[in-house]
Order: sequence, then structure tokens, then C-alpha cells
Amino acid sequence: MFKLTLLIYFVSIFAIQFANSIEVNTTSGVVRGLTINVLNTSVNQFLGIPYAEPPVGGLRFAKPEPIKKPLKIIIDATKTGNSCLQLPSNHLGQFNTATNSDIDLIQNEDCLVLNIWTPNTSKNSSSKGSPLKPVMFWIYGGSLTSGSIFMTPYNASVLATNDVVLVSTNYRLGPFGFLYGGREDAPGNVGFYDQLLALKWVRDNIHLLGGDRDHITVFGQSAGSWSVSALIISPLSKGLFKRAIMESGAHLYNKDRDVISKQEALASAQKLAEQLKCNTSEQWIQCLRGVDAKEFLKTESLYVFPVEGTEFLPISIQKAFETKKFNSDIDLIAGMTLDEESGFISHFDPDVHNLTAEGFKLLVSEVNDIYHGLDAENVTQFYLKNIDPKDPGASVRAFEVFLGDLIMKCPTYLFAKQFATNAPGNNVYAYELTFESQFMTNATGCPPGMVCHSADVPFVFGRPFLYPDQFSHEETVFSGDIMKMWTNFAKTGHHKWCERDYPILDSYSVDSNHGLVSHYYLIVVAINHPKGSPKYKWYVGAMAYHSRWTPGGISRELTFKRQLIGVHIVARCICGKLFGKQIRGAFHYQITKEYLKRSHTGTGIFRVNIF
Repeated sequence: MFKLTLLIYFVSIFAIQFANSIEVNTTSGVVRGLTINVLNTSVNQFLGIPYAEPPVGGLRFAKPEPIKKPLKIIIDATKTGNSCLQLPSNHLGQFNTATNSDIDLIQNEDCLVLNIWTPNTSKNSSSKGSPLKPVMFWIYGGSLTSGSIFMTPYNASVLATNDVVLVSTNYRLGPFGFLYGGREDAPGNVGFYDQLLALKWVRDNIHLLGGDRDHITVFGQSAGSWSVSALIISPLSKGLFKRAIMESGAHLYNKDRDVISKQEALASAQKLAEQLKCNTSEQWIQCLRGVDAKEFLKTESLYVFPVEGTEFLPISIQKAFETKKFNSDIDLIAGMTLDEESGFISHFDPDVHNLTAEGFKLLVSEVNDIYHGLDAENVTQFYLKNIDPKDPGASVRAFEVFLGDLIMKCPTYLFAKQFATNAPGNNVYAYELTFESQFMTNATGCPPGMVCHSADVPFVFGRPFLYPDQFSHEETVFSGDIMKMWTNFAKTGHHKWCERDYPILDSYSVDSNHGLVSHYYLIVVAINHPKGSPKYKWYVGAMAYHSRWTPGGISRELTFKRQLIGVHIVARCICGKLFGKQIRGAFHYQITKEYLKRSHTGTGIFRVNIF
């Protein structure tokens, strides 16, 4: 069992102890951090290291610039720094409250800084010939409009005790990071350029802090996962990282029509300029650069979304896969939570508690204004087909499932599948997180029995080890396993993720010549239900379904007994039609009523190993 689990009984809530300061000379200047003790492991912590010139004045909306000269003063990296400007948001705020560690984030346009945690740095410097450690580079989520490396959930000190170096980066948000001006000095996607420059800073400096520049794993959740998918596709990030982990999200939607075109993005930016009393002449960008930064937060939100057809994203992800113009020389994990959709409907209509078929179709049509190409009639029929008419909330839950498939599950799954198909020599994994957490119910309002969006975050970062009184023993064990899985992947890219004996149900293969990936190995991590127990057998068998695939007139019937694979069939069928179907032939599917009623129980993580 993961060694940190054994320590949980011997640590108090004050699991982090501060000790001596430490100084490192970087390209930004001399940085002073702290050596802290985390679960009996010495970790060097550096907070708020600048990696770029302040993006203010003429650099607002522009690509970030590297620091020209090292700062002459010692950079104080012993305390938190500025978060990027953003609209008020509840993004992960519940985690802060639940852990009694609420932080009032100081927001400022000058926010391009990094956090670094490195274990035993003084004993592992390259000057002494010690081996350098793999690096994990975290990108936070928040719809590209909110988030910060200084939020409590992203304290990576516990994760660093797994003998890896952790780096997290701020990047510009909202209009400051994603306003598209249609010109060289306002190219759009500059939040992605921030991430790119931060990666380059890490490549140039991380050996000074015990990290191996040639073994960097980028990982992120939600919009951070979108960002990782963009880095995988962008020609500008070639060679900057070796592995990637995508947690809930990919920038992969309708292949013929992106969410926002360059023309629409420009019109949205000019509308914002009008609200701020800047005209739409040639000088409107200069005018916006002179507006007080806080005034942007008082306007209607800019339509924030990555813009394709630009230097950073020259072509769509589908086209990049088709033409092999993507960073195919990496290993990949991509996955999602079981109930990504929970609460999504509140973004469209927070007061809706029941939907007729017509109301459902109307909401689908509204979603189509954003994601394009949806067949409202077919979508409505599919998602309402097997709901209980006596359950007044069933139609709302069905709509949320649709949103989860559309926004999170389908893009993430299809990204992993297309990556594996077009990079057959790499290790590619897909997973679905099904671990039910009482902490998440208490902290975020995630309904009992559901595994909501962001449910992975506290376990990936080892929160149970810092706050053992707020987590169960099972949650602590699970967090230890997830950390071991993620860090083992960063170290080796290998499919053997951790030491625990997780049962392999079985495997099946399909013909990759028809656009499907050969050899999917399916593993359910059922922590509560040991293999062979009656409850485990029910847990595995209750979600049986049949699907028939007919490629090119050749019929093949596949029968599976899985808890979760039905979601993937939905992804293939529904999303394949919407986002650029790469599969020849068609799926015909029937999902059991037990699945639709969500009558199953159990905990675990669903994994697909794609070779």
C-alpha cells in the first residue's frame, strides 16, 4: 500500500512545517524560497517567481516577453504573489472554505509568476551528480476566465513528496488572455502564449532546482485540460514536454465550425471596446490599453474561447490529427469524471426544475448557438428515450448528461482515441473517475452518489494528507493511489500505474483500419469491492449492454460487462456525428435501463489502455 497512507495516522493537521530559507540563481534573478517539511519529507517551496515582463501598458493583449535582465533584488518567493485579474467566481472556492484555508487572492495585471515545489533539492543538485527528477507542470482550470496557482487546492507540496518536481503557472484570463485583435500585437490566445513562455522558463531553469528539463509532464484540469490539448496541437510547443495528462476537457468540437471564428472573436472584442468607450477605428486596441484594468471587470463578459486559424492554433484539432501535424512524440493520459454534467444546466437556466420534450429541444437549440451542428430533434429523442416520466427531475438530469457528453466527455474521449490512432507507438490511456467522495459532497454540493466535475482535484494534490480530519481513510488511500499513478506516469510513461492490485476485467480489440484503436484494456479500480466479492460481481455486471458495429457492411456484435463503457458509446455515436466523425460505418447501441437510472454503486477509476 502506498507509503503515505501509513503516515496519515501520525501527522496532524499541521502537516507542513516551515524551516530554513533557500536561494537559487535563475534567469529571473536570485529567488529566495523556503525548505519545508511535508509528511516527513524535505521539500523546497518557491512561490510567485516571475517568468515574464509584466504584461501591462503596451504588452496588454500582446504575447508575453521574457524577462530582459535578472532582477537586482532578491525575489521573495516565501509568500504568495499576484493572481491574474478575473471576474468574481466560485471556482473551487468551496475547497478553500472546506479546508479552513480560505485565501483572499490579490489580483493584479502583473501576475505572470510560477510556483515550484522540489523534494530534497539541496541533495539532488546537478552539481553533485545526483539524478534530476521528473517535472510535472500544472495548468489550472476555470473556463479561461478564473483561477490561480495560489488557490488552496493547488498546493502541490504533498504531490512533490512522490519524488517529482512540481511547477504551476499563472496565465492571463478573460479579455486579458483571450481578446482577439486580429493583429500581431493582439493575436488572441495570449493566455496560451503565457503557458508556453512558462514552459520555456522551466526548460531553462528547472535543472537549478533539481528538475529534468527533458522529462516534463504537462497536466491540467477543465480549462487546464483544454490548455494541454492546445499545447499538444500547437506547433509552437514542439519538444517542450514529454508527457501530458488531460483531466476533463479538450478543445475538440465540430470539425467544420469552431466554437468561435476569427471574425466573431474580433467582433466580440470590438463590442467590448465600445462598452469601454473606445472606438472601432485603427486605434481601438491602443485605446483599450489605456483603460484602467478593473474597468474590464465591470463590462459584459467577452466571449472567451480559443481562436483557431492563428499562429498558436493554425488548424483544428481534427485537421491536425488527419494531417499528422501535432506533437505526436509524447505519452498521454486523458479522462473525465463520471458525472461531469452535474450542475451544468444552471449556466443556461438556473431556475429550471423540469423540462418537456419541447423545452429540452429549445435548450439544445440554445446550446447549438455555441457549439454548432447539433441536431436538436435527434439529441432530444436520444436523451429522453428511457427516462422515467414519473420523475419530475429526470428530464433535467438528462439534459445535464447531454451537456456533460457534449462539453467534457466526448471531446476528451475522442481526443484520446484520435491521438492513439495517429500516434500508435506511444502510451495512451483513457480513464473515467468513478470514486464517490463524501468530502466533495460536503465541500461543493455535489449530489450524494455522484462524481462531479473537479472531483479529481483534491485527490491528485493529496488534500487528505494535509487535512486528515476532513477525509475518510478510504479517501486517503485513494488519494495516495492517484498521486502514485500520476507521478509514476510522469516518471516512466508506463501503464503500470501503482502498486495496488486492481483487477483487470478483460480486454477486447477492434479493427484500427476503420478508425478505431486496437486493444483497449479495461480496468476498474474498485477499492470498496475486492475482486470475487458478491457486491463486486454485481457492480461489474449490472451495467451490461450490447452494441453492434457495422463497418463497411461487415457485422460484428460485441458484448461487454462494464460499469462505464456505455458513456463511451454515447460519445462515439453522438459526438462522432457532431464533431467530425472519423469512424467508417455506424454504431447501433442500446444502453440498459439500469445504467440510465444510475442504480449502480461502488467506487473506483475506469481506465482504458490504448496502444
